[in-house]
Amino acid sequence: MRHGNRRLDIVLALGAAALILLPWYRIDSGFFGLGWLSGFPFSSQAAPAVLQIMFHGHPWLLGALVFFLVGLAARLVDRPRQRGTILVVAGSLGLGYLTLQGLAIGFTGWTWGITERLFGQLSDGQPSMGAGAVTLATVFVLILAFGLAERGFMKGDAFIVSCISLLIFLVGVFVFYPIGSMMVAAVQDIDGSFNPTGLLRNLRDPSIWSLDCVIGAGRCGVAWRTFFLALMTASGSTLLGLAFALVATRTRFPFKKGLRLLTVLPIITPPFVIGLALTLLFGRAGVVTEVISNLFGVEPGRWLYGMTGIWIAQVLSFTPISFLVLIGVVEGVSPSMEEASQTLRADRWRTFWRVSLPLMTPGLANAFLIGFIESMADFGNPLVLGGSHGVLSTEIFFSVVGSQNDPSRAAVLAIVLLCFTLTAFLAQRFWLSGKNFATVTGKGDSGAHIALPRSLSVAVHAIVIPWMAFTVVIYGMILVGGFVKTWGLDNSLTVEHYVRAFSVGMHNGSIAWTGVAWNSFWTTMEIALISAPLTAAVGLLTAYIIVRQKFAGRNLFEFALMMSFAIPGTVIGVSYIMAFNLPPLEMTGSALILIACFVFRNMPVGVRGGIAAMSQLDKSLDEASLTLRANSFRTIRLIVLPLLRPAIRAALVYSFVRAITSISAVIFLVSAQYNMATSYIVGLVENGEYGVAIAYSSMLIVVMMAVIGGFQLLVGERRLRRENRVAGLKDTPSIPLAQEKTA
Repeated sequence: MRHGNRRLDIVLALGAAALILLPWYRIDSGFFGLGWLSGFPFSSQAAPAVLQIMFHGHPWLLGALVFFLVGLAARLVDRPRQRGTILVVAGSLGLGYLTLQGLAIGFTGWTWGITERLFGQLSDGQPSMGAGAVTLATVFVLILAFGLAERGFMKGDAFIVSCISLLIFLVGVFVFYPIGSMMVAAVQDIDGSFNPTGLLRNLRDPSIWSLDCVIGAGRCGVAWRTFFLALMTASGSTLLGLAFALVATRTRFPFKKGLRLLTVLPIITPPFVIGLALTLLFGRAGVVTEVISNLFGVEPGRWLYGMTGIWIAQVLSFTPISFLVLIGVVEGVSPSMEEASQTLRADRWRTFWRVSLPLMTPGLANAFLIGFIESMADFGNPLVLGGSHGVLSTEIFFSVVGSQNDPSRAAVLAIVLLCFTLTAFLAQRFWLSGKNFATVTGKGDSGAHIALPRSLSVAVHAIVIPWMAFTVVIYGMILVGGFVKTWGLDNSLTVEHYVRAFSVGMHNGSIAWTGVAWNSFWTTMEIALISAPLTAAVGLLTAYIIVRQKFAGRNLFEFALMMSFAIPGTVIGVSYIMAFNLPPLEMTGSALILIACFVFRNMPVGVRGGIAAMSQLDKSLDEASLTLRANSFRTIRLIVLPLLRPAIRAALVYSFVRAITSISAVIFLVSAQYNMATSYIVGLVENGEYGVAIAYSSMLIVVMMAVIGGFQLLVGERRLRRENRVAGLKDTPSIPLAQEKTA
């Protein structure tokens, strides 16, 4: 080995291990259980690729071995550009061949009729890919990335090229491949033949596109109904989120800690619980409805069941997301710019309207986009409160699992939803294009934020205080419900529901978790704590690449990442079942499929929050670090990450709580071994055990609050040094560094 390319050596050694030391195919009992070691390396299930070729009748794996050897041979080439070319060829062809053979050969032989006609029948097929195959696929991606770096792509920065390549690969596997599998199934007959009749029929369905509500002739089609609801929800949640952020950072509101708590509560609550609490308050037999009926003689109505009820529940649910995105942006506005405006004799209102608010534009745009997409993809609230007013997500669900059983209709509705999401994304890009919002630079920044204009302060307090009271009432209903014997029938107090769910005993001198909820509880905590940091890391790294790096297809890359967030959880769940229930990747019934779903479903929140925060960091900070010969990884770790603490905290909190409270995708992916909390709670509700369901939900809320507090202490706060100079003292230069608050 004549070259000092240590990273390439490590990757090539990992590829050799994948071919020689790891089981090539999936281990049914689980790879990490290590039960396969008893049959390693000669059993057909545990054999590595080399022995599969030699002894188990799988000669098609020889192609992957050949392409890896080509990459290994490139290590001996002296010239970097020639070495890079060989690595690019070996990595791309190796990855393509590995993917093609995995798709073409299934359990019983050829998957496609054309390959069987060309090459004849196979005597045997192959199981799903295992540790060896997955590791070699990752190695091929890295070989391709190192080759591109050798050829000068991204200025030869191997770390950035590797990150981009791995992200594209993972998004392709866990976003586009499942959705593509579902779309292909939508135009196929049961025997697999092409038949687009169902797709074309649903494209022309007037129940999707009708605009009768606009002309007052009836109800809108499901597409426009969902679109109008998303616009109203995004507007309401963004305005409320901004009001909460302003009160929390720019006023002397005495209950700021309580405000932050109440803004987080709705997002850490299973969605149907909020809907149930709203029903108990405003339904036909609700507390408020009965009081109004008794006092004023008003006949109870059904106004809650429809678009109005869904809108209230969605705004209540999604305002915390807007708050988490906006609070870091509001804090990041430079006080010196506001002071400069006032020095030029602008009053507080003009300063806020012309200086502060425009600098918050990236956060506002991202909060609106997230609220819009969340509303369109929401499943729990419309299911509980929608009644006969279906939206795209519920219509997709019933098209797949209801009596319709029409995958073509589900595919059409998913395409419609993606079109709306694409429109929102492009509109946001057009609005922000060509504008600079950097407020955190390498220069000293002194001063304090100006107070809000009096009229604006009164307005945000008038919005925030009633909403806080409303939230307290909602959660009061939830809290009381766990201690009421039977909601609406027997209101006597009891702790029976908590005892049944979370009882603990002793068995043979050890603790026995005897409650019915413990199994799903521990599974949920384990999967959420694994997926949350992965989601935050992938999302923020992606945001750094999008904001700081320039490469061909960057806009397409960003939109591709947002697609997983735009697709309803019902579609994600169904598409994962279709894609990962058969070779080449079989993950159904495992914890891995749940983790992958959560990471790539929730990653866009970290991406959007990171983009909003990084739009305020001047590029000179990165450039100064790189000028001092720090590599990209060191620059990210020491310069960028300390300034992104609000975005890191938001990504961790959101991904953790969504992993616990998600229901639409989870309900398709859980198994007897890995049953998540929300799926178990839905089962309790279906069985009429509302008290136990509410008790379980209340316990989840308490646990999530504790874990969120732990994230806060672990991550700390971004503290930008802004000094107020006191007259008469010698001026000292401020140091523009991100100061860490240690836990």
